[in-house]
Amino acid sequence: MSEVWKPGSFTKNFSWGRNKNGLVELHSVIQTGFNGVLEDVPRQLFRERIKRSGHTEYIPINFFLFNRNIDGEDMICADELAFQALSWEHSAAFDKVALFAFLFSYAGKWKGASSFQRHPAMWANAYVRERISPLFGWNASKVNANDIQNFVANDPRYQAETTRKLATNLNFLLHIGRIQDFGDKRPGRWWVDCLFLALDRILEDALIDGRTYQNSEYSSLLAHSKFFELTGGDNIEKKLATKHLVRLYAALGGRDRLSEPSVENRLRTYLQEFQPTRVNDPRPRGAIHLTNPRILKSIPPICTDLAKSAGFEVISPDDMEDLQAADFIRGQTTSALAILHEHGIRPTMSIEELLRITRGDE
Repeated sequence: MSEVWKPGSFTKNFSWGRNKNGLVELHSVIQTGFNGVLEDVPRQLFRERIKRSGHTEYIPINFFLFNRNIDGEDMICADELAFQALSWEHSAAFDKVALFAFLFSYAGKWKGASSFQRHPAMWANAYVRERISPLFGWNASKVNANDIQNFVANDPRYQAETTRKLATNLNFLLHIGRIQDFGDKRPGRWWVDCLFLALDRILEDALIDGRTYQNSEYSSLLAHSKFFELTGGDNIEKKLATKHLVRLYAALGGRDRLSEPSVENRLRTYLQEFQPTRVNDPRPRGAIHLTNPRILKSIPPICTDLAKSAGFEVISPDDMEDLQAADFIRGQTTSALAILHEHGIRPTMSIEELLRITRGDE
């Protein structure tokens, strides 16, 4: 990542909307730019669509979305952030995924872009990792424009004269994006989505330089990218969750999970014994890991069989909204016991014998 920090167009005004509405304006801009279709869009067409909607296009496409030249044309890539914006109504969860996209600072490359624009918000990335996390303990009440301005103005990595507009914009963004939630030690749904987004951006960025990675390298790529530092650090639960989610990401084909033809080809190639699941409801499904109900990832409905092949259960979009972890565990336990009973499977030792073994009495 570049050690040269420049604010670029982040000093321009953008209609973020009222504070209570979070990043609803950005959500709307992404829907408009993709025209409701989850496919890569030419950058110029994306810009024209946003302009017609009355918004400034530079901040969304230069800081939040990902750019890559594909077959000679600059494209805005459909990745996890676009998937979230096009699949769900605006929510606090979207705000956190969008804020992460900004802080992660992988914007890609397009014709005419300066080198620093590939990672355009490293000053924000560093402010979170070097100040909000270690010094403030993710306490958002300590975050303000004056502190941000002082941070960038006194850092030799920051090479620009303008600091105030950047500081006020970043302060506003951090608060409406709920930066305080980024310190959560548990892997919530927004964190799971951010992990997929991080992998999307890392792998697309590598393609710009003609590099590709094996599935076995994904976890180390996440660690190297500072993903965990930006999202509350790592612990045993998050490490285990990462292991399961990397397996799911690979099984779904990476960013190809968002392309129905690509998923169909993958099903025919790797899961020949399965018949693709055809559904009338186009809303995403929930891929949930039975070892931890917090490992819940929204996926396109056509990916159902691929998710199952990676060891995940798949639940309906309505169940996703109503999911209560404790109830889910009880339900799965009851179902498992019923299956064992149906097959006449009985325990071979008493609970007292089992306790003696676990205590080391035998």
